[in-house]
Amino acid sequence: MGKLSNSMWRLLGSQTTRNQSKSVSLIKDSAAHDKWAAKLDDAEVVTEAEKLDIGAELGDRAKFLALAREASDRALDMRAFDVQLQGALRLLEGDIVEMATGEGKTLAGAIAAIGHVLSGHRVHVISVNDYLATRDARWMKPLFDLFGIDAQFIEEKSTREERKAAYAADVTYASVNEIGFDVLRDQLAQTEDDLVSPKPDVAIIDEADSVLVDEALVPLVLAGSTEGDVPDQAIHTVVASLKKKHYDVDSDGRNVTLTDEGAEFVEAELGGVNLYSEQHVGTTLVHVNVALHAHYLLERDVHYIVRDGGVHLINASRGRVAQLQRWPDGVQAAVELKEGLAQTDSGEVIDTMTVQALIGRYPKVCGMTGTALAAGEQFRQFYKLAVSQIPPNTTNIRVDEPDRVYDSKANKVEAIVSYVAEVHETGQPILIGTHDVAESEELAYFLDKAGVTSVVLNAKNDAQEASIIAEAGKKDAVTVSTQMAGRGTDIRLGGSEDDEKAREEIVELGGLCVVGTGRHDTERLDSQLRGRAGRQGDPGVSVFFSSLEDPVVTKNLAFKRDPVSQEEDGSMGSKGIELIEQAQRVAEGVMLELHANTWRYNQLVNQQRDIVVSRRMEVLTTDAAIDELKKAEPARYALLRGEALPADGKVDEADKNDSDDVAEQVATEKAGAATESAGADSAAADDAEESTSIEPAVDAETAADPDAETFTAAEPVDEDVLAVAAREIVLFHLDRAWADHLAFVADVRASIHLRAIGKQSPLDEFHRLIVDEFNRLPDEAVANARETFREATITKDGVDLGTADLHRSTTTWTYMVHDNLFSSGGAKTLQGIIGVFR
Repeated sequence: MGKLSNSMWRLLGSQTTRNQSKSVSLIKDSAAHDKWAAKLDDAEVVTEAEKLDIGAELGDRAKFLALAREASDRALDMRAFDVQLQGALRLLEGDIVEMATGEGKTLAGAIAAIGHVLSGHRVHVISVNDYLATRDARWMKPLFDLFGIDAQFIEEKSTREERKAAYAADVTYASVNEIGFDVLRDQLAQTEDDLVSPKPDVAIIDEADSVLVDEALVPLVLAGSTEGDVPDQAIHTVVASLKKKHYDVDSDGRNVTLTDEGAEFVEAELGGVNLYSEQHVGTTLVHVNVALHAHYLLERDVHYIVRDGGVHLINASRGRVAQLQRWPDGVQAAVELKEGLAQTDSGEVIDTMTVQALIGRYPKVCGMTGTALAAGEQFRQFYKLAVSQIPPNTTNIRVDEPDRVYDSKANKVEAIVSYVAEVHETGQPILIGTHDVAESEELAYFLDKAGVTSVVLNAKNDAQEASIIAEAGKKDAVTVSTQMAGRGTDIRLGGSEDDEKAREEIVELGGLCVVGTGRHDTERLDSQLRGRAGRQGDPGVSVFFSSLEDPVVTKNLAFKRDPVSQEEDGSMGSKGIELIEQAQRVAEGVMLELHANTWRYNQLVNQQRDIVVSRRMEVLTTDAAIDELKKAEPARYALLRGEALPADGKVDEADKNDSDDVAEQVATEKAGAATESAGADSAAADDAEESTSIEPAVDAETAADPDAETFTAAEPVDEDVLAVAAREIVLFHLDRAWADHLAFVADVRASIHLRAIGKQSPLDEFHRLIVDEFNRLPDEAVANARETFREATITKDGVDLGTADLHRSTTTWTYMVHDNLFSSGGAKTLQGIIGVFR
């Protein structure tokens, strides 16, 4: 199965052998320059590197490889392998490279970053978390210093000044969410000096499949304080008291609904209300459904943990606490209410963008991971990126045993404990990969009962991650860990002391033994767990234990009659392996379709956001605001400046026409983007083409009427002050209009699947509705800005938006939404609907 899959992905997304051959040939050519590089002193390394034309001259590229090998040896005491240089070359070409765990991706990425900088680019090295970003930046700093390249990092606690300095460097290491949040926070900038995030150039993405696939659809959210609905304690009390007959959970465990008996019970307990009446269907029933989701779908120690008085989500693909993630639409507050904790604000969404849209801003993207081929189709389809597989430096001799499949979870756990106890008696170190916190603690309990002491690594103690993983290769060590993907710490045989005698003892025992407690939804995560053993030619063994009660089976396969084991221990033999592999293939297909559907829904919104951001940057960095308001509101402008009006108080026709500029500009850009996005995929394209201009809400002649002025200027306002005031006014109303548009999009997204009941395409209807709404955005923003310019108090000290009852959020925060439209709440049903109608 693995060989077949890799062959398929290679055909779909990998680079050609010819290009790889060119890289290998360049590396051979670079050997002729090794002596030249070795003779250079540190200052000459910088001088010679700056002379190279890496982008155009193959000879210069070969010299660069020789310099990189010499510099890594000199600065890091790590002489780059040929395969690391090969990986760096493919990164310079813009590929996603697959390099096995332990093959030195960090050094390959640093060499590629140096190559991009020498070619005149600014580079962001993007990781999945702060730990990897800061570790790699510090680790590779001597290498960058030797080339005279400034490399810095950003972490969650970095100040604004530190962030600006880091972005000003040649190379910036940061996690994907920190970069994304900086982009969003720039949406609050009131002056050009407030901007932090620079224009994107080159992105090198570590753990590329985690960032570009697993996290791709996670929305990053910038929120502001606002008065919102407080979850109703009475509703939660009623929902918490429901019995199993009162609600139904679907086979996927994604949807929960009241039964008829449950609805009657809730209505009676809430005082005889009718949940489905016009009065309650959009309020009380919504709160009931949110409470149902919190109480009966979200499990403590599986989906979240409670720590330090708060609810902390667990990143499903990495087994860590997701520090900045929240559930949307009141679910977060509902879980907090369920756990008896203080409720955190949900606030108003000021701006949001997906990780996929964030990465799409970069003109050049490349990346590295240990499991790229299996994600080759996603890389090709959504990012137009090819995959290059880099061979290992030393042949992999790890033994991957066939899966052991059982009929029930109980029999599987018993088999795992027996296997681990047997291997543990030999002293061979064991790493057990589990799926969630609850499973890791349950297994550790059963191991302890069997006399096997283990160390547990999960979201509850992830602060000790590096030290726990570093010692997982010691003799007699048994480590139980949730998701190993992206943990980034190598497991050295014999432990972290680098004791050769201890290492050789573990080699004799067969190396690290990796045990999986069940297949994941994608083979990539299985491979990442297996890859912890057998690094750099070490011996090792891996084996997965699965059962027909595992989530990957129950969610993706349906049996008319449950398969029955003929064995006393419940083992299913080859038939069981076939079923597990079939379930995983279905899961991977569902995930790909999920990604495609969500991408289709997000594409148009992302383009609309680009239009608004472009307009905002124009207002922020130029005098566009005062120029446009001066033309649209000449009477008000003349009054504020103490200038004389025309004798008749009228405005030239040319000025009247100019007053429509901003609306027409934004509307024209919008129509083009909507047309491109919808294409043949959406009927909204026709609607968008028809709307190429928007009439302003207030005509210039009315604005010119002096009688329309509410305030008079006590003294003339300086032009510079007026320009700043105009900028604040236009930015406020543009930001307000965009926030309102996002709220509208969220409402439409939440209920759009109901359009299928009326035989309509949900996707086409979604496009049509948000295009129609976006048509109104420029007109409303311009009209509101003109009204505020006319009526707000503007003095020599600037504009007082408070007198016009216009207030920006005084408190803002960022977070990532844990779920999206398709990953919860009837994903399969909605996929089926879209599959029929798209």
